[in-house]
Amino acid sequence: MAPVSRPARPGAVVAAWALTSGTAWPRLRGMDSPERDFPLLVTAIVRRFLAQNDHPAPGEAELLALAGRLRDIVTERGLPRALGPEEPGEPGGLPEPECAPLAARVAGSAASPLVAEAARQLVKACFQPEFRICRDSYREPGRDGLCRRQQVERVRSRISGAHCIDCPHWVALEAPAHADLLGQSWIGDRRDWEQHSALFLPEDFRALRRWLHAAARR
Repeated sequence: MAPVSRPARPGAVVAAWALTSGTAWPRLRGMDSPERDFPLLVTAIVRRFLAQNDHPAPGEAELLALAGRLRDIVTERGLPRALGPEEPGEPGGLPEPECAPLAARVAGSAASPLVAEAARQLVKACFQPEFRICRDSYREPGRDGLCRRQQVERVRSRISGAHCIDCPHWVALEAPAHADLLGQSWIGDRRDWEQHSALFLPEDFRALRRWLHAAARR
């Protein structure tokens, strides 16, 4: 899907930052029940994704229903197989013919294309296989010398910021080390990273990746 084309609005980025690293985030850090944690994580990500695109979030009941539908699919299908200690794994994708009906089921009756897009990316996050060697897309330059994953407008269309939804760094690195890695790899306008670091590296998504990693091993 092409990046969501919306004018940059600082207020939307500030709201997204608050959801991923500010006052709304601490309530997720004390989670201790896998059954309760999953919907909290999913709803936090959807709220933040909509906020960073300057779009109002649905009501709490609708968000929880979306998270419940995703949880039901995870229960039905099971998560991708957990890698053994010495297995490197290989990057893989969920084919679109397989992903599309699952995403539509998660989105339900939502009329917003942004909610549908969040549902699509969440499905991929849950069902793409594990691997241990990063693709390095977060720092790969294009022909113009710029990295698409380091551009604010493009990253606003992603639930996982600059990194892939299945990037192994989400699990392997703690937040400070991950921020150092991304900051040191920056090849675009340094001000974008300094002003919007939480947009490029959302901590609510790290929490979901780690939930999925642990759940695959339970």
